[in-house]
Amino acid sequence: MKNALITGINGQDGSFLSELLLEKGYNVYGILRRKSVVDYGNVEHIKDKIHFIYADMTDVVSLINAMKISQADEVYNLAAQSFVATSWEQPIATAEIDAVGVTNMLEAIRTINPKCKYYQASTSEMFGKVQAIPQDENTPFYPRSPYGVAKLYGHWITKNYRESFGLFTCSGILFNHEGERRGKEFVTRKITDTVARIKLGVADCLELGNLDSKRDWGHSKDYVRAMWLMLQQDEPDDYVVATGVTRTVREFVDIAFKKAGIDIEFSGSGLDEIGKDKATGKVLVKINPKFFRPAEVELLLGTPKKAEEKLGWTREISFDEMVERMVQTDLALVRKEIEYAKL
Repeated sequence: MKNALITGINGQDGSFLSELLLEKGYNVYGILRRKSVVDYGNVEHIKDKIHFIYADMTDVVSLINAMKISQADEVYNLAAQSFVATSWEQPIATAEIDAVGVTNMLEAIRTINPKCKYYQASTSEMFGKVQAIPQDENTPFYPRSPYGVAKLYGHWITKNYRESFGLFTCSGILFNHEGERRGKEFVTRKITDTVARIKLGVADCLELGNLDSKRDWGHSKDYVRAMWLMLQQDEPDDYVVATGVTRTVREFVDIAFKKAGIDIEFSGSGLDEIGKDKATGKVLVKINPKFFRPAEVELLLGTPKKAEEKLGWTREISFDEMVERMVQTDLALVRKEIEYAKL
């Protein structure tokens, strides 16, 4: 049985990856930051199958200890300050976790078990102001947020440790991947959660920023399988993981409402654009300037050709099914909230 150590285990990707590795017979170890109240997050349902270790990406000693305890054969570094908007408010914390934290984890591996395989969660946000369409492994980077800049450091230091010390290190340049376990601060889950609340009569309107932003969206469950495949190869390398299709935020909103049985009609432009319920004429979508980024990333579109050819990776969950899952999950969760409030 292999031992796997996952940082950020209680997040969206960490939970789907944990389930995958447990199915494959791994001993799964997960790093948690110590809090006054233990937060298992998305792995609450499988917490009894996971070995938890208290550590922090900013504390290399704790990561060395985690390596000693887990005796990891594979490390998946999914821990991050991952919300782009917060990175402008907390740029130093973002750099300490998403950039220096990667170096700390690599040093822990190099110190305890240099044969351990390492996966780094890189991001399409490193492309930022895109220099080519679509983006692949050779496209130049141009990050447009402190988050993207910090992640770019993590990406390059991962490559550097591979070339300098011969470590088996891989970076997955993952484009936007969502799912029913996504945090509500992210735009896709904000959309599906609010759509569910509007449908059930406990919210009036969805407020968003730039509806014209284009993203390449897939489902997290498919993307964590790509992470695992990277560490099963004979040689380490970096891979773009994407769908090869881009959609606007407006399209995501339209489909999410349709999944809840509501048809939206958009009118106006810029800050005055609105989305109305076709059946009632009620305004359900508005633009709020506070949700615009200081430096916008207008278009992200990846090509997964290398991952498909070299890893044998294929996407199983379509965009339509992903949105369906998210909306139906949020409808069920909001219904539970409503019932609980009646007690």
